[in-house]
Amino acid sequence: MVDERCDGKSLRRHTMTTDSPCADRPRLNDHYRLQWEPAQEAFVLLYPEGMVRLNQSAAAILQRCDGSRTVPELIADLEQAFSKTPLEREVCDFVEFAARNGWLKKP
Repeated sequence: MVDERCDGKSLRRHTMTTDSPCADRPRLNDHYRLQWEPAQEAFVLLYPEGMVRLNQSAAAILQRCDGSRTVPELIADLEQAFSKTPLEREVCDFVEFAARNGWLKKP
């Protein structure tokens, strides 16, 4: 079983382009399941080969990736929920990271 930690420290900075996952309405890949894990005291992303322990920010973003909203809508929701701006760069970096790792897909 693989146990990775996603804390956003390894994410590279970018600018949003039309071919970026940030231009889509991302949703969780069908092979992954997001759930609260009491033993880990954190949200985890489960998949057949293992799991990824998520920090609060990563979990908050993935919880909103349901295919119903665009990334700008997701960003606005997060900025309102956490009373913090701007979050665009961090959210887009994470969405691209999650898409590269297969956690997210287009609806």
